[in-house]
Amino acid sequence: MLHPGDLQALLLTLRLAAVSTIVLLILGTPVAWWLATTRRRWRPFVDTIVALPLVLPPTVLGFYLLIVLGPNGPIGRVFSALGSDPIVFTFAGLVVGSVIYSLPFVVQPIRDSFMSIGPEPLEAAATLGASPWDRFRTIAIPMARRGFLTAASLGFAHTLGEFGVVLMLGGNIPGQTRVVSIAIFDHVEALDYTRAHTLAAVLLILSFALLLVVQILNRQRTRTVR
Repeated sequence: MLHPGDLQALLLTLRLAAVSTIVLLILGTPVAWWLATTRRRWRPFVDTIVALPLVLPPTVLGFYLLIVLGPNGPIGRVFSALGSDPIVFTFAGLVVGSVIYSLPFVVQPIRDSFMSIGPEPLEAAATLGASPWDRFRTIAIPMARRGFLTAASLGFAHTLGEFGVVLMLGGNIPGQTRVVSIAIFDHVEALDYTRAHTLAAVLLILSFALLLVVQILNRQRTRTVR
């Protein structure tokens, strides 16, 4: 059985992963579509920015987000001018950090799925009078559905295991910003390996299940292409 504090951290982590994944799908889909269809010269620059969290240390990303979103940062000052507190050390701040850190895990699978469609189906729909929005909504999105499922699974799983970004941006506030990865770290520091093992096992099982779904989807996609 999970300790009440650990259960609280787990539920907060699942909530963070769910909210972040939804936001990522909403924001990442138009970015992925643009990257898959544009021929502009600065496409590699945008693609590099999207992929940057893959190689950037989480603490570096978290540090700069803390500076930008903090009370003395440019965005933090905007919140202060509007009479609101900065979003650092809040659940909203965790969502912002998670969305930025997990962006490539959502954008890239969707982008690749859009690119695999090819121009022929869209051009055929255009000749029949379909508008760009209709072509995107009725052709591109349904044909890229496996990419969306892969992106959602990877984005969710990646958020579950975040540590550096959420620690820098959210701190360690029980019930507000203390996620499972931070709780495990706290238990290890306290030499409470039993609670650390229990939480780690839960994350291991969840992550394995999500990655298994991705592998099954990719295998089915490969069979379909053949």
